[in-house]
Amino acid sequence: MNLFARMLRPANVGYAHCDGPCGVYDPAAARIAAEAVLSMEKKMAALGNSAADEHTRARFIAIKEQQAELAKREIDILWHDYFKPEHLGAVPNLHEMFWNAAKLCSKNKTENDAANGEALMSAIEEIHDAFWKTKNRDIAFYRANP
Repeated sequence: MNLFARMLRPANVGYAHCDGPCGVYDPAAARIAAEAVLSMEKKMAALGNSAADEHTRARFIAIKEQQAELAKREIDILWHDYFKPEHLGAVPNLHEMFWNAAKLCSKNKTENDAANGEALMSAIEEIHDAFWKTKNRDIAFYRANP
């Protein structure tokens, strides 16, 4: 690439779900990421203390942190892009619910405890129920790996 083209190229690339009126929202992506977090927590608890186990633990931690960040991003998209002031009537605790879920994502990134993963799954289930309530639909929450 020549110097002129490099100078005109943006320094940073921005990524977004969609700030346009696409209307494609679903809490399923947050659930899947939270399930991966919980799965890594459980797998770490079952590891031993050998050198091979330490390598595996490091991989599990990296995956857990990545998936917790993804869950947080998906939660933020729902909170900031999908939910509107008119939804507060149906979900009066909306902001507290999302704030707590985002905090649980952070807690899962910094701690290794399956109880945190379970708490995150419960928070995502609450978001799932609120989301589908605003659409007047009864969609069951499920876990792919109970």
